[in-house]
Amino acid sequence: MAHHDPERVARIMLSWDSLELVTCIPLQTLWAGYGEICAITARATTNAAAEHLSKLCGVKPGTTGSIYPLILKLISPPRKSTSNADEGHLRKMLSYEVEQYFYSSVVPLLDDEIGIAQCLSSTRGIDGRKDEEQLKDLMATIMVDLRPKFPVAGEKRSVLSHTQVCGALDWLARFHSRSKRLLPESLGSCVLPPLEESKRRNSAGKSAGSGLWLNGGYTYLATRRKEYASLVEDDSEWTDAMCKVPKDSSLSVAEMVALVLTPRGRSVESYIHGDVKSENLFTNDKGDEVAFFDFQYVGVGLGVCDLAKLFTCSVPLHLLVDEPGLPEELSMCEGERKLLERYRTQLLQDQQSEYEWEVFTRHWETALVDWCRFQASWGFWGNTEWLEARVRSILADRAWRDWLDQQVIDCQQS
Repeated sequence: MAHHDPERVARIMLSWDSLELVTCIPLQTLWAGYGEICAITARATTNAAAEHLSKLCGVKPGTTGSIYPLILKLISPPRKSTSNADEGHLRKMLSYEVEQYFYSSVVPLLDDEIGIAQCLSSTRGIDGRKDEEQLKDLMATIMVDLRPKFPVAGEKRSVLSHTQVCGALDWLARFHSRSKRLLPESLGSCVLPPLEESKRRNSAGKSAGSGLWLNGGYTYLATRRKEYASLVEDDSEWTDAMCKVPKDSSLSVAEMVALVLTPRGRSVESYIHGDVKSENLFTNDKGDEVAFFDFQYVGVGLGVCDLAKLFTCSVPLHLLVDEPGLPEELSMCEGERKLLERYRTQLLQDQQSEYEWEVFTRHWETALVDWCRFQASWGFWGNTEWLEARVRSILADRAWRDWLDQQVIDCQQS
């Protein structure tokens, strides 16, 4: 993909909806130089255009000349050799495809009360559009700017207030419960891990995956084999705890956990955000209403996998533990329990189905172990001591190990 001028791209795409560009201001470049995000303002040139955009923005109907704040996400990755498959590059490019599909095809099917930016237009399926040839091989999406309604940014590597944490949990519960009905009938249509998806797309006669990731998130074992191999060769405590294969098994604990978390059509599975952290959300001034963004890794999974990253990376430690100072092993404290109960109560209220506390907490513990495996192979950040203490306690719990063994047997027999 060649570099494209954001202003030119914005003008062309806005014209599709009878809008004209007023301003285009760069906000940030994407990770590793894969593109940029710009804040744009657009003026409606017809009453119909104003009515349509007012509805998307959730504001009172405007008229010709009304101006609206929007966001342009433009993907212009650095050139990569096609002689070999770079898993990191493939992951990024597929993630942008997934995100574009999410905004253009999934968000319109979700309830308006879930704080997510509505999509105005994208380059996905632009055949027949005006000036389509000028945007050939380009990936761009224009969506509503969330900031007027949600002006408080979570900010980089910060922790959230108690009110914001509760708002984030409520958002996640609503998103998980209400996205369940949008899951595809066959998971085989979802996007596979990067190297597998690349192989599928290069195989003659086989259709490419489309839609969202088969496995939400970017840390699951199938897509982190290089990091896992490094952990196997490490000499940390997590090498033995996660990677050693017991005599009575053909799988390590990390592999068993990954197998149990892999989507397979369970009633408690849904779409998950895949990268839940304070940097990827805005809140209103009170902090009780939240909107999430950055859906590059949205896909199928268990909602507790979203919670594992949120609790580790953005929830203040004092909301998770009962007193200062952490032991080597830590069972669930009252603070952690209350947050989980809030999420589960909202989840059940919205989806009106069963998710027994015992099963829920087993899934939660398994998600923590999986998240710890990734951090141990990649580098720890956030509530590191809390995460490690919790996982030591989980791994030492004979009841959890017996449950895990049975789950693996069930997976292998299904």
